[in-house]
Amino acid sequence: MTVESTAAARKPRRSAGTKKSPSTKPELVQLLTPEGERLKNAEYDKYVAGITPEELRGLYRDMVLTRRFDAEATALQRQGELGLWASLLGQEAAQIGSGRATREDDYVFPTYREHGVAWCRGVDPTNLLGMFRGVNNGGWDPNSNNFHLYTIVIGSQTLHATGYAMGVAKDGADSAVIAYFGDGASSQGDVAESFTFSAVYNAPVVFFCQNNQWAISEPTEKQTRVPLYQRAQGYGFPGVRVDGNDVLACLAVTKWALERARSGEGPTLVEAYTYRMGAHTTSDDPTRYRGDEERLAWEAKDPILRLRRYLEASNHTDEGFFAELEAESEALGRRVREAVRAMPDPDHFAIFENVYADGHALVDEERAQFAAYQASFADGEGA
Repeated sequence: MTVESTAAARKPRRSAGTKKSPSTKPELVQLLTPEGERLKNAEYDKYVAGITPEELRGLYRDMVLTRRFDAEATALQRQGELGLWASLLGQEAAQIGSGRATREDDYVFPTYREHGVAWCRGVDPTNLLGMFRGVNNGGWDPNSNNFHLYTIVIGSQTLHATGYAMGVAKDGADSAVIAYFGDGASSQGDVAESFTFSAVYNAPVVFFCQNNQWAISEPTEKQTRVPLYQRAQGYGFPGVRVDGNDVLACLAVTKWALERARSGEGPTLVEAYTYRMGAHTTSDDPTRYRGDEERLAWEAKDPILRLRRYLEASNHTDEGFFAELEAESEALGRRVREAVRAMPDPDHFAIFENVYADGHALVDEERAQFAAYQASFADGEGA
């Protein structure tokens, strides 16, 4: 045995399941503390220097209404009105901050959880629910808002975004593309390929990773041995970690990254360090793999409460604003409930359409079998 191998044998090994110490504080860009205190940042302050009290109230309104919509959708699923729902609870600042940083001519490629970004892009929230109710494959025209349909396949939208961004560059446009994905998707080969192509072709794309700490039941430390934003270094473009519960910081950092893309400086990886307060989807039970202490620690960093504290300390609002917003929130909840319950049932045979361009014998056989099954019910309607 060599001296080196002897030393290695004596060195204690870190267990694969060992978690970071609770006292470990990640380095990240932060402009608002959890207590609502405004911090100075020489590099990113200029991107929010001109923000007005009205715009700050707008960011607060965005987050409150997005959370209310999300809560209504979760309740509707529990009542059997939706088949599934992926909640964004706790990630409002990451989505609203980054979403409001985009320009109208930028193009957004979401996953299935970017309800706040959809709100910023002008997509009616009720249109997000059709797919989860099973009445359509996406209820909006992507080209009307430059907001692509939700992507269920993990990580594939980063490839779509990279290809689209390469096309934007070839067209000579000065717009940018932003792709959203989670910490779990960062382990997918599609994401690695997207990083490679975007770097080599200097594509005007921002990769916005919402690191909510859990890829369903897998913690981040089982996905990577380094902070996710540092992965960009290996591909030759910058990465930055931002406090994902700080809407001002998310706004500033995303503006910076998008400006880099538009000016021909290529891709950027933004890691929004946040937390998924709820379940991965409504089919998940997070109590099976994480403790209450972790959630309670993150509740103290709530993005909405953080901005409210800043607004109140800065005298940028009053109780009248909050009362009006509460009424608007209630109205949104009623509209969402009514819209979902008014959605028509889907055509039972639509699932067989558009599978193949010219038809397929096996699909025809399956359609016939399903028709026979439907006809077996007394009322002819099926279960």
